Amino acid sequence: MKNLAYLLALHSIDGLGPIRLKKVLDHFEDPKLAWLATLHELKALSIPDIVIANLEDTRKSLIPEQFLEKVIEKDIKILTIFDENYPKLLKQIYDPPIVLYYKGNFIFDEEKTIAVVGTRKVSSYGKLVTEKFTRELVEAGFSIVSGLAKGVDTLAHKTTVFNKGKTVAILGSGIDYIFPSENSKLALEIIENNGIILSEFPPKYPPLPGNFPSRNRIIAGLSLAVLVTEASGDSGSLITAHLAIEYGREVFAVPGPITSKLSIGPAKLIKEGAKLVYETKDILEELGVDNINSSKEQIKPNLTGLEMQIYNLLENETKHIDELCRLLKQSAANISSSLMKMEIQGIVRNLGGGVYSRL
Repeated sequence: MKNLAYLLALHSIDGLGPIRLKKVLDHFEDPKLAWLATLHELKALSIPDIVIANLEDTRKSLIPEQFLEKVIEKDIKILTIFDENYPKLLKQIYDPPIVLYYKGNFIFDEEKTIAVVGTRKVSSYGKLVTEKFTRELVEAGFSIVSGLAKGVDTLAHKTTVFNKGKTVAILGSGIDYIFPSENSKLALEIIENNGIILSEFPPKYPPLPGNFPSRNRIIAGLSLAVLVTEASGDSGSLITAHLAIEYGREVFAVPGPITSKLSIGPAKLIKEGAKLVYETKDILEELGVDNINSSKEQIKPNLTGLEMQIYNLLENETKHIDELCRLLKQSAANISSSLMKMEIQGIVRNLGGGVYSRL
């Protein structure tokens, strides 16, 4: 767009959020004119004094053209609400971001995007259901949207990349400031595998607590539906789900064990009208998708007697190695050896902490 550098400069000012910025742009029509506006002109638009003071300070320290050059030098791409390829779903929400910074390939089917979100402290059960639903949604042709946080978000992104799907990671910080830092490698993997990392915050903006509700509205706004796999009663993922309901999007929740606090979030959502889902086909039917487009055939595993006993015990739930030893009256060495062979064959998976599930 015309005078993009000045739009980015305005967008970088604290307190000039999407609604206020849109108001300013509608009045001045040209971002450069808004950047150069007098205090009197800004006050006439009911811009708070603190925001005007921020603008004055920023004008002294930031040169718009140089700011834009630095962004481009870092291979960060820019999408504005005035661009033709701005996501139509996101544009429908009350306060769509005016500017989006991103890295990666910004091409995906908006009619097949689903957010997978949940707790940061995911259990072995949560890992199992998150990976299962994500994998099968990818096989059905969906792009997976999430927030690059620990726990469910990380699992959703990793599972999508592993299964050669497209994932969109929405940050609660600038692109130069990946949070949590341990997901920096994952962010690179997403970009390298045809995915996207995306933020409405300027590149060097830190991950402040207030950023994440704003991030959540983009996750909900960019998605046709939201799936919550596991969450506590006060999880931030419930904010995403409630925003999705507000935006008229479908919300799905996976029920969990009543003994777990991480089942409270999905249970709350189901009480509020979210659709309870036991398997991926429940989601696909609700969204009008016929089948999972998977070319993978189910092959009956070739197992020894003890391995088959373990396989059968893992049919409906995860189990700890100690429980397998007790149920099968076998030594830890025998069970561990069998599990190792089955894991190498891709039949079972170690979920961490000695807990195993079928693949």
